[in-house]
Amino acid sequence: MASLSTAGAAADFLPVAQALGLHLLERGWLSSNNVVLVGAEVADVVDTGYATHAPQTVALVAQAIGERRLRHIVNTHLHSDHCGGNAALQAHFAEASIVIPPGQADAVARWDAVALTHETTGQQCPRFSAQRVLHPGECIVLGDWRWEALAARGHDPHSLILLQPDHGVLLSADALWENGFGIVFPELEGIDAFSEVAETLDLIERLSPRWVIPGHGRAFADLPDALARARRRLAQFQQHPERHRWHALKVLIKFKLLEWQRAPEEQLVAWFLKTPYFGLVASPGEDRTELLTRVVNDLVQSGALARHGGDIVNA
Repeated sequence: MASLSTAGAAADFLPVAQALGLHLLERGWLSSNNVVLVGAEVADVVDTGYATHAPQTVALVAQAIGERRLRHIVNTHLHSDHCGGNAALQAHFAEASIVIPPGQADAVARWDAVALTHETTGQQCPRFSAQRVLHPGECIVLGDWRWEALAARGHDPHSLILLQPDHGVLLSADALWENGFGIVFPELEGIDAFSEVAETLDLIERLSPRWVIPGHGRAFADLPDALARARRRLAQFQQHPERHRWHALKVLIKFKLLEWQRAPEEQLVAWFLKTPYFGLVASPGEDRTELLTRVVNDLVQSGALARHGGDIVNA
């Protein structure tokens, strides 16, 4: 589920990672990648994965930092797969401060799981407290190097990306992957946001990083190709918004099976019907049980899920 050091990255990236004290913990798709920045005396981590992987996250981070003090736990955004390990890391490394983007600081302080979307999407995230807000345009020292925070709206309206300008390394979160980008959640809520995805892709192009470390997947250097793929996908979603909705439904169902691995079909139906977000995503008057059946059938046909007896199984 995870590798220590620079998993999946090309050999050319290793000198850059070593110069930055950067350890890329490339996780499975249930958890975001964790980026550990190790300095001479302290260390920091960016994004902490999903709650069910929290013990593994703590062990991997502890291995990466050795005897150093963990100073900051930074979240690019507050989706459950990026901050689900916060509480466990905060409990294990008592001196570490959690640093979050602006926009949801009050929701974190109150622990409003609806506003944070964890409850509405039927996902888990143990409560944590934040000690600092990192605003776009500010800089933060991670390891021994200065990183610039920039707004990256689209996938999430509060998301940040982080640039290390001296080495040209960008932590792109879910704004850009090697093959696309994350679900554009505001669009599912009736808020126009595809244009913000385009603006964020344009920003990344202007930054012209030499290396991109995405929120999911390996580090990559071919920025033009990644941007071209992302823009083609965005154009398809803009022309056919129903394709984005269908993609989002499949991703959210697959995500739950990544968590459960196996569940009776009745359990999946019950979860789907009680999860508020699917009522929002469903078309008016659409039968949600029939909708789930069509989504699961599509995922089974593609090989992403399987049926064994009365169970739905992650494949």
